[in-house]
Amino acid sequence: MSGDNPGMTHACNIASALPRLAAEDPGRIAMRCPGRDGRYGIALTYGELDARSDAIAAGLAKRGIARGTRTVLMVRPTPEFFLLMFALFKAGTIPVLVDPGIDKRALKQCLDEAQPEAFIGIPLAQFARVLLGWAKSARTRITTGRFALLADATLAQVERDGHGAGPQLTSTQPDDIAALLFTSGSTGVPKGVVYRHRHFIAQIDMLRDAFGITAGGIDFPTFPPFALFDPALGLTSIIPDMDPTRPAKADPHKLHAAITRFGVDQLFGSPALMRVLAEHGEPLPTLRRVTSAGAPVPPEVVAKILSLLPEDAGFWTPYGATECLPVAVIEGRELLQLRQRTEQGAGTCVGRAVPPNDVRIIQITDDAIAQWSDDLLAAPGEVGEITVAGPSATDAYFNRDAQTRLAKTHERMTDGGERIVHRMGDVGYFDAEDRLWFCGRKSHRVETADGPLYTEQVEPIFNTHPSVKRTALVGVGSQGSQQPVLCIEANDGIASSGHPRIESELRAIGQRFPHVAGIDTFLFHPGFPVDIRHNAKIGREKLAGWVAAKLKDKA
Repeated sequence: MSGDNPGMTHACNIASALPRLAAEDPGRIAMRCPGRDGRYGIALTYGELDARSDAIAAGLAKRGIARGTRTVLMVRPTPEFFLLMFALFKAGTIPVLVDPGIDKRALKQCLDEAQPEAFIGIPLAQFARVLLGWAKSARTRITTGRFALLADATLAQVERDGHGAGPQLTSTQPDDIAALLFTSGSTGVPKGVVYRHRHFIAQIDMLRDAFGITAGGIDFPTFPPFALFDPALGLTSIIPDMDPTRPAKADPHKLHAAITRFGVDQLFGSPALMRVLAEHGEPLPTLRRVTSAGAPVPPEVVAKILSLLPEDAGFWTPYGATECLPVAVIEGRELLQLRQRTEQGAGTCVGRAVPPNDVRIIQITDDAIAQWSDDLLAAPGEVGEITVAGPSATDAYFNRDAQTRLAKTHERMTDGGERIVHRMGDVGYFDAEDRLWFCGRKSHRVETADGPLYTEQVEPIFNTHPSVKRTALVGVGSQGSQQPVLCIEANDGIASSGHPRIESELRAIGQRFPHVAGIDTFLFHPGFPVDIRHNAKIGREKLAGWVAAKLKDKA
């Protein structure tokens, strides 16, 4: 057996529910996965998931991958991914997860920063590791392929070596590092967020309470890592037949077929995937709970999804980030009631704080804040930076001390203790009813000579134009005297080279609202760059470079 006191069931560990569920009902389906032909011929029971992940954990331990070993995992959302993740959690190893679709130079930097000691991946990932020099510190390499090409062993060999070893759940402690999860990199090179075991446990408890999740449901997690929560919540996962890095390109017919066949009653998807389902327009009668996160969901998408759901179903849009989730939550019907305020420049309401989070607004600064003080607080109703202190708020980035200092603040408590306050890097405010309003990323604010402009208080105003798919505000020039430029992604069939009538109408819309009346430069773009994870966050840094080049050409 591996680790310290393996087999103990009181470990603070996301995998600790698995042995219990396997003992209670070993034949119950834990997850179904599509094969290469798209058919759902692959199923893992709770008994199989528990026993096989034990065997893999034991086999990995024989190769030195044990408690505390940082291990890169590059495996598609197949049964092998989930077996490996639970094996790594049970063993107390530290899985390192990076979105494989990010820029290759950024990916190499992320892997170098993580300093992994092991690398587990599909054959293509092993080939890229050798060719591109990824994870040179990894001394042990495991492939999911049939042959140990460019690796020390296959996963099948590892599982055979650990067969019959018995329970492998290690007595991990709350403050032990559980994983390094890299951010999506929508505002720069992704950062490795240090997750401790207590953070995962807190997330499970907060999600269960916030959404009223009860055991026995059928979940459809279109963002695969979320499926790892399902066993702890007593849910069955149906893994969708789609490329998880391209939710905007998902086939709605395949999604509906799986939802109908297995009676899926809850679904998680990015705003891009919600748009796919909304535009497809087919009712979703089995669903009772839909959640969408990663970026604000456009009101028209919220309205359409609600029209496709049963009347007693809920459509929730939790607000949070890799560093802290969930922070706040709002149901779609309340969001639609506030739609007019959003379209008039109030921002996007993200609801009320999820207990026991302590969410506060501080005055905007780009400097590090070493110690919390109430003097930092913004005036009531004033737009400032959103901060969170709570059980799921992480406390560090791995090997990124400068970024940690910018994002984390220490607060002394009245009992003599201390807690971490995470700065979200988002700006917003609370209204008179204690609802949190999101106004955009702090780094995306445009500092004009007349004052700051925030993306979510600008773009929804112009998004009301019927020919506009979405807009993006960027600033050109020095902070304090930036020129605001509105980039426009028009609906299909409208030339990206521009349209004088639409531009004129947008300018007229802006004149109705004093804070955007000064925006006088409109540029049509063929298709905004978006993040690789959710296909929803607009890459404004790339857009700013495009805008600068366009304006230079016009000069």
